[in-house]
Amino acid sequence: MDTSFYLENFQKIAKQLDHKLLDEKAIEVSVGVYLDSVFIKLYKKSWTNNPEEALTAESRIFFSVWINDSSIKKQKIMYNIHALKLRKLKGYTIESRKFAENFRNYFEKYLHKWPNVSTNFGPLTLMEGWIELDTENFQKEILEICTNFLEIEFLIDDTLAPFRSIK
Repeated sequence: MDTSFYLENFQKIAKQLDHKLLDEKAIEVSVGVYLDSVFIKLYKKSWTNNPEEALTAESRIFFSVWINDSSIKKQKIMYNIHALKLRKLKGYTIESRKFAENFRNYFEKYLHKWPNVSTNFGPLTLMEGWIELDTENFQKEILEICTNFLEIEFLIDDTLAPFRSIK
């Protein structure tokens, strides 16, 4: 995989996102490399215990689009929403399976906007899908997927709300 090519293109995608909307929604964007995959991640600092290390914190929620050698061979770009170790998320009392079930129930009415998506996973992967790797248009397609996430990010906050600990 030409890592620098994909990193450069993912950074261009990050710059094309609606930054006013990102600010309004308090969504952070990160582009990088993890486990031989180039990624773009969207997340809120409030979806983790450690806002300063939101990308690596033990307990966190994030949306990610990524590409690696395996996905390139399949001509796919992957995307998902991960919810990692939510039982440890401070300020909440969360049963991971119940959280995932609730999120998926909310997400169901948006399924039609997400190509090749599935919610048939354990509680760590709330949803996952893929788009075809079209070398001519993949920037545009990834931008659309990220914009789709910006339209549904509130579902995560809505799903978290009932689990908030009362103190």
